[in-house]
Amino acid sequence: MTDYTDPPGMPDDERMTDAEFRVIRDWLGLTGDWLAAHLNVSPRTVRHWEQGKYVIPDGVRLELENLEAQTGEFVGNAVAALLDVPEPGVLTYRTDAEYHAVHPEVPFPASWHRAAVARIAQEVPGLAIAYAPQGEG
Repeated sequence: MTDYTDPPGMPDDERMTDAEFRVIRDWLGLTGDWLAAHLNVSPRTVRHWEQGKYVIPDGVRLELENLEAQTGEFVGNAVAALLDVPEPGVLTYRTDAEYHAVHPEVPFPASWHRAAVARIAQEVPGLAIAYAPQGEG
C-alpha cells in the first residue's frame, strides 16, 4: 500500500486546506468512501480532513493532484477525439457496476465518469450525453 504521509521537505505553508480538499473531491466526482478506499484510510479520516479536524498530509495532496492530472488527461483526450465528429456523443453510466462492466480497467467510480463528461461537455459544442443501455457490457 502507498504511504500518504508527508514527504520530506514539504513546506507547511503549502498545506491543502479542508475546503480545497472537499472542492477537489467534489470536482473530480469522487465519493468520500471511494477516496478513502483509494487512499487506504477510513471514511471517517476523509470526513475529518474535510471538517478540518485533521491536518491533510502532503502525500494526500500530491495524490489528489495525481488524480486531477489523470482526469485532465482523460478529458483532454476525449475532447480531442470528439471535436471533429459531426454529431458528437458520449455514453455515461448510472452505477459503478454498469461502468466497470464496460470499462473494467478503470479504477474510478461512475460518479467520476459523469463529472468528467460534464467537463467534456463544456469543451465540445452540441455534445449529446446519454446513459449506456442497461446491461451493456
